[in-house]
Amino acid sequence: MALSHALLTALHEAPCSGYDLAKKFDGTVGFFWSASHQQIYRELTKLEEQAYISAVVVQQSNRPDKKVYEVTETGKDYLREWIAQPSTVAAIKDDLLVKLFAGNLVDPAVILDELEHHRSQHQDLLDTYKSIEQRFFADTCQLDVNRRYQYLTLRQGIRLETEWLAWCAEAIESFLG
Repeated sequence: MALSHALLTALHEAPCSGYDLAKKFDGTVGFFWSASHQQIYRELTKLEEQAYISAVVVQQSNRPDKKVYEVTETGKDYLREWIAQPSTVAAIKDDLLVKLFAGNLVDPAVILDELEHHRSQHQDLLDTYKSIEQRFFADTCQLDVNRRYQYLTLRQGIRLETEWLAWCAEAIESFLG
């Protein structure tokens, strides 16, 4: 997947400015695809050059003008084609697992601290996802098609974080046991 796909996905629901898109990205697609705001703005320029998005300049008083971006039909076609292509399982890139693999080089307390740190981060993410679930998906029986897809994405995030927490507990116990 390319950043362009993630941005078009975040933008396809409603037009928004680059700033608003970056904020929206951080709170949605950004949970499973990271990009700096600088990368987002660079990619928006490319998407506009490729006619996948169009922009309208909105004048503002007491502030610089802003561009509001919208996915074009060409952009929707591009996104549809990408969605229809089979995905491959993404390779795991995780610093913790590499550190653990060579963990015998340090005192076990160093690894335990790192495991505790990760457990805390995964707990925070799980809490965030559950909060999103309660706030936006309280009644899953009433979800329209778009919200159902979003909910399935959130459920996978909840499952991943739950599994990470279980694995962290197992790894910590192996040192303490």
